[in-house]
Amino acid sequence: MKHHSPGDKIVAGFAYVYMILFVVAAIIPFMTIISTSLTDERYIRANGFDLFPHDLTFAAYKFVLGRGSSILDAYRVTVIVTVAGTLISMLLTTMMAFALSRKEWKMSGPISFLVYFTMLFNGGLVPWYIVTTKYLHLYDHLLALIVPYAINAFNLLIMRSFISTIDNSIFEAAKIDGANDVHLLFRIALPLALPGLATICLFYAISYWNDWWLGLMLVSDRELYPLQLLIRAITSNITYAASNSANSSVAAAAIPKEGVKMATTVLTIGPIILLYPFLQRYFVKGLTVGSVKG
Repeated sequence: MKHHSPGDKIVAGFAYVYMILFVVAAIIPFMTIISTSLTDERYIRANGFDLFPHDLTFAAYKFVLGRGSSILDAYRVTVIVTVAGTLISMLLTTMMAFALSRKEWKMSGPISFLVYFTMLFNGGLVPWYIVTTKYLHLYDHLLALIVPYAINAFNLLIMRSFISTIDNSIFEAAKIDGANDVHLLFRIALPLALPGLATICLFYAISYWNDWWLGLMLVSDRELYPLQLLIRAITSNITYAASNSANSSVAAAAIPKEGVKMATTVLTIGPIILLYPFLQRYFVKGLTVGSVKG
């Protein structure tokens, strides 16, 4: 039976205390957000934010969801973009990562450098806008919310590193049995790289779900507004309406300004948070990719 020294117990105690404090620090903001979204606006103005709801009300959620079809359309667009974008990004990223991980391919090194180079330098906003609108014709198109984020250089390099840790003898044995590169990727590399796949999949899904920048730059049709952009527009209008001197003080006071901000946060982060528990068991291992060879 293994005995722990007093020093080990002290270190373990500090570790437990640190983790408890970290969890508390992470939970408090979420509790505050949910509490504020359910608290009457007059109480918030008089007493500020609290961890628990006071004068319980769903006025903020009614205000946001009262936008009816616009919210539903935004949810539909965001779900389609997140699902389709994640699938496309994962397909392109894994194929390119597998190619760059093959040491026998002489161009893997130079192309990997070019991929890394794009993380340090880019052409700028104006050239990017000209390419996406004039040459790719993505303006006011659903693909405008997907194509620009199709491959992320950081995710690509992580996936390449993960596939590189797979023993090359496995691929060599499969080649002897007649497997081609497609079989090596989908039958061998991807099943063995499942933690890396889950991690990169989560990164892409969060990126697509939370994005409002592409919608702001490339979409003017409100029917194509993603959820985050619509929420941004609603929040901006709330702020303007509450501060506009042309509005009566009664109408301005009736706007649940702070509650709406928190309610929109709950509505936007809720679905993507539900994805994490399904990928959590792979997430930690995927983040440590490449730290240990083999």
